[in-house]
Amino acid sequence: MDRFVVGSGRCGSTLLSRMLDVHPDVSSLFEFFNGLDVARRFAPALDGGALADLLGAEQTVVTAALRRGHTAEEIVYPFGAPGARYAPHDRLPWLCVSMAPRLSDDPDGLFDALIEWARARPETSAGEHYRALFAWLCARSGTSTWIERSGSSIDYAGALATCFPDARFLHLHRDGAETALSMREHGIYRLPIALLYDVALADGKRVSESRGLDFAGPVERGDLISQILDAKLEPAVFGRYWSDQVERGVAAGNALGPDRFAEIAFEDLVERPREGLAFIADFFELPSADWIDAAVALIRSRPRTRRDALPEAEREALDDACARGRTALRESREAGRVRCAFA
Repeated sequence: MDRFVVGSGRCGSTLLSRMLDVHPDVSSLFEFFNGLDVARRFAPALDGGALADLLGAEQTVVTAALRRGHTAEEIVYPFGAPGARYAPHDRLPWLCVSMAPRLSDDPDGLFDALIEWARARPETSAGEHYRALFAWLCARSGTSTWIERSGSSIDYAGALATCFPDARFLHLHRDGAETALSMREHGIYRLPIALLYDVALADGKRVSESRGLDFAGPVERGDLISQILDAKLEPAVFGRYWSDQVERGVAAGNALGPDRFAEIAFEDLVERPREGLAFIADFFELPSADWIDAAVALIRSRPRTRRDALPEAEREALDDACARGRTALRESREAGRVRCAFA
C-alpha cells in the first residue's frame, strides 16, 4: 500500500511525521515532493538522466531565503558540521533540505547514492520511479513501509492520487486562522505566497510592479526578495491561501472516498494522541508494534494560539478568508465522503 500524509503548510504534519517515524517498521519520508519541480514531478515518463536531474535540483525559494539569513525548523541539513558539503549560501539540493538528514547521519552520502541509483533507472513513469525509490530507501533503513509527507501537499493531493492510484491519504488539518498566522511568521512561506497573490509591499507597489526577481542573483540590501522575506503581510492573504489549498484537497478527497481518504484535526491529535495514532495505524494498516507510547512522548506542548491577539479588523478579515476552507471541511465530513477520526 502507498501511504501519504497530506496537509497545508504549518498544520502540524512535521510532528506527525516524527511520530510515525518512531514505528520500527516505518520510514517516514519528510518533504520529498514539495520542492520538486512542479512541471516535472508527476511526468508520464522519465529516463534515468531526467530523474537524476529532477531529484538533484535545488528549490530556489529555499536557496534564496537561506542566502538572506532566513531559515526554518524544517531545514535540518547540518550546516557547519564536520564534513558537511554545503553552507547556507550554497545551492542546497532539495532532498538535502529535510529528507536525507532525517534518514541518515550522512545526508551527503545518501544523496550521492540516491542520484547514482536514479541515473541507472530505465525510462518509466514518475510514479514507478518513486515507488522503486521509496522501496530502496526502506531497504537501506531496514524497514518495510514508507509514508511520505510534504508541507502544502493537500494542494496537489489530486495529482498524487493520479500518480499513485491505489494509495491512501490522511489529511491532517489545523484551524485555518492559526495555520495562516503560523505561515505569516515563516519567511519561506511569505515569499511564494507574496508572488502567488501579487501582494503590495511597504512602498505600496505590488510585487508584479517591482523589478523582476532574480533568485540566483547577488544578495543586495533591500532587494525585492529581501523585501518580501522581511514583509509583515496581511493575515487574510494567508487565510486565502489556506482556503484555496483546502478546497482543492477536499475535492480530491471527496473523489477518492472514505476507503482511501481520511482526516484528523491536529488539535484532536495532540489532545487525544493515543486514540488518534491508533486511528491512523488502522487506516494505514501499519504492522503491529509497540510504538504509540514513544510517539506520544514527542508532544512537548500544545501549540500557542495567535488569532485572538489580532486587532479586530484583521481578525475578521482573516476569519472571512478562512471561511471557504472551513466550510469545505465541514460539508465533506457531514456528507460522509471521508473517514474521520473521532467521528
